Amino acid sequence: MSAWQELDDELARWADTGRTATLWWRDDDAIDATPQLDRLLGLRARHDVTLGLAVIPERATEALAARLADDGGTAVLQHGYAHQNHADDGAKKIELGPHRPAMVVLGELGTGWLALERLFGPRSLPVMVPPWNRIAPALVPTLPEIGLRGLSTFAPRKRAEPVRGLRQVNTHVDPIDWHGGRGFVGEREAVAGLARSLAIRRLAEVESSVREEPTGLLTHHLVQDEAVWAFLDRLFARLRAHSGVRILAPQEVFGLS
Repeated sequence: MSAWQELDDELARWADTGRTATLWWRDDDAIDATPQLDRLLGLRARHDVTLGLAVIPERATEALAARLADDGGTAVLQHGYAHQNHADDGAKKIELGPHRPAMVVLGELGTGWLALERLFGPRSLPVMVPPWNRIAPALVPTLPEIGLRGLSTFAPRKRAEPVRGLRQVNTHVDPIDWHGGRGFVGEREAVAGLARSLAIRRLAEVESSVREEPTGLLTHHLVQDEAVWAFLDRLFARLRAHSGVRILAPQEVFGLS
């Protein structure tokens, strides 16, 4: 059986239970108007899907703001501040870690949010996407204190609201093989990963945070190879053909609509 057939079968199981399979799409590391960004937005428009674009505030340009001004299907999320690693040598990369005073980190994030508001206006959502999908646990409770209402990393969340006033919605499927050359992980692995994430949700207990979390697709437009682009084109065409699938807007995902 092909991986695509496995996905079709999983979506059919959702339909048999009277449920709609929900997904959302996040793309990271946006900084400027580039040919890769044009390709990303073209893909989004061609399949009429919505996108949460994680923008690095310290590096975001006026050209990026101008390019997004007429794209009603893309919302801006805050991708840390400068996407700068502060971990010790040999440790996993992290910007929002315990290596600096919390007030310094929060000050940067506040500055970054002001920059996004200035550049993108209401298109920017108060949602934090930590670079490298990592954030020190002690920082999470402080995010609502600086006006952030959403958090997104990678892997199934433990709770829908890690602290009051902060909704966490993660991503779960990444088509890039970061540890094996940064090319495409392969169609079977990518599609099977999506089907597996949906199956875990379908079989989870009622009202559990896993069951209710939309399955998130994570992409990186600046580094994707041709195989990843082709996969995304085929995936969205397939998903859009299923009446029992909804690709949610970031505003809905984080309760900001």
